[in-house]
Amino acid sequence: MSYQVLARKWRPHNFHEMVGQTHVLRALINALDTGRLHHAYLFTGTRGVGKTTISRILTKCLNCEQGVSSTPCGICATCVEIDEGRFIDLIEVDGASRTKVEDTRELLENIQYAPTRGRFKVYLIDEVHMLSSHSFNALLKTLEEPPPHVKFLLATTDPQKLPVTILSRCLQFALKNIAADRIVEHLAHVLEAEKIPYEKEALWLLGRSAQGSMRDAMSLTDQAIAFGGEKVNTADVRDMLGTLDQNQVYELLFALLEGDAKQLLVIIKQLAEQSPDWIDVLAELLNVLHRIAIAQILPDAVDDSIGDKEQIIALAQALPAEDVQFYYQVGLVGRRDLPLAASSQQGFEMVLLRMLAFRPANAERAPITPLKKIEVAQVSEQIPETAEKKTLDNVKATQQTEQVVAKAVEPELKKDVQEVPVAVDAETKPQPIISSPEPLLEKPAITTPAKIEVEQQTTQPKVVAPSLIDEQEDNATESEDEYLSIDEYQSFLDQGFVESDVTTNIADKIDLLDSLPPPATGLAAEWIELFAALKLSGITASIASNCSLISKDNQQWVLQLDPTQQALFSDNQKKRISEAINTYLGHNVNLKIIIEKPAQETPAQREQRKKIELQKAAERAILEDPILQQLMDKFSAKLDEESIKPL
Repeated sequence: MSYQVLARKWRPHNFHEMVGQTHVLRALINALDTGRLHHAYLFTGTRGVGKTTISRILTKCLNCEQGVSSTPCGICATCVEIDEGRFIDLIEVDGASRTKVEDTRELLENIQYAPTRGRFKVYLIDEVHMLSSHSFNALLKTLEEPPPHVKFLLATTDPQKLPVTILSRCLQFALKNIAADRIVEHLAHVLEAEKIPYEKEALWLLGRSAQGSMRDAMSLTDQAIAFGGEKVNTADVRDMLGTLDQNQVYELLFALLEGDAKQLLVIIKQLAEQSPDWIDVLAELLNVLHRIAIAQILPDAVDDSIGDKEQIIALAQALPAEDVQFYYQVGLVGRRDLPLAASSQQGFEMVLLRMLAFRPANAERAPITPLKKIEVAQVSEQIPETAEKKTLDNVKATQQTEQVVAKAVEPELKKDVQEVPVAVDAETKPQPIISSPEPLLEKPAITTPAKIEVEQQTTQPKVVAPSLIDEQEDNATESEDEYLSIDEYQSFLDQGFVESDVTTNIADKIDLLDSLPPPATGLAAEWIELFAALKLSGITASIASNCSLISKDNQQWVLQLDPTQQALFSDNQKKRISEAINTYLGHNVNLKIIIEKPAQETPAQREQRKKIELQKAAERAILEDPILQQLMDKFSAKLDEESIKPL
């Protein structure tokens, strides 16, 4: 008998054999058990996640000789024929090859006939999005009201290309990518049944390379078995896939930790001998950095699926959190820009050298000795259970940590304080603070611009660490006159300097408002109303807005133009203003414009007055807000007046 590939040999024959897609299976099982069956189903998802398999199982459920149920018997003639692909009432249509409307019409002509053997005639159209628009139009009416003996099962990898009229006539089920751990678990089950020895890390390499597709994973496993000679080991799978040895990633991180640029380049040169895809190498480095960041917060959440937990924990303890976050960000941007480099290897080298050159200088890095390489154990009977997920516990732990930190960074200013508590990092033990007669605080400047900036409580009051006292005494550039004690600082706040600062700009606006001419009356007010009705734009509108009407009759109008606009004024501008006035009046008048300071308010000055008045009203409304006043009093906040905008 000829060999059958694993993907076909291990295709599920009922819903209970399916891996993943529980959200889809639950809906279908309940519908079958309760008899609430739709006439058209649409299954969407990437390749190899179970669209066609679910469709065939659903066909068995509908046509099983034992009756309609979610558990077909699998032994009757109908179930056997469906499994073997020769059931006459299951019409499978390849949408990619039968795209013409003639093919669809031929299909529809046979729909009216009753099924030959089964209970339902099932039309399974794969890659339905490949049909032409005429084919979709021909299918609409039948898809909406098919005969009672017909069921449509549609499958597609690109539902966005389907017409909305098709989508509205179907029950839609979106199949998800299968998680890597579920793929690994299934591969282990298959290899054990096939009696093929394997290594756990090799299965993880296959599971990740499948990218959520079970069929791809099974095909890669077939290839790995042939490549490795009836066994699946890590070295062979890595060579087959061209993936990176995990130990080389850790060597790169150890070199970064030690700041050894020479060793970095040596490791990269060794990697280059394997001709890797440098984007994939950088992606693997980012994956390890992500796991290190998780280990620094919740060490128990790190799984040991490929036997590298020891390395991850060691790096998490040695690398400062700032370094990990910085390396990840640099690597993320570098991966995006890698195609722009002269060569991928050169770009990869620059990314790592950039990590080394710009890493935080003040971070404390613990010494670390390189750990032994990952040892891969051979598994023959069963795959170990993966680490239990603790998502909910992780979220709760994070929330509790945030609450503790929030409480730790809220010291209040009190008089006669000898010791001030400071926020302590969760991973370090509290150190005793040498109390001084009065902690020193930086003296706030009275003339600083008004801004609402709630200063972080961890820096106020400012506690001088014991190790820095001598340095401050020796520093000639800083004098004690620049600091206030807590009592002096509190008395300074009680004097209300913040409130006087806040109103400074308002006073400036009042002065600016007083410098404007009084509101226009008479002809000047009439010109302001007329200007709003004139259809002027650009420089012409700017010229007219700085004019004031001083006289008019049926023959001539006289305008005063602000001398500041003289550089923009020309006969062409005068002509445009004159034409706009004549169009508005309905008859022609002579226009005369005199270059002199207008005696009354101009349209531009009226607009400026309105803006200032609205801004003043908005600022006063903000300043009179009781909540804002409490914030300013409690946190010594400052108001950024420039951020206030009238509605």
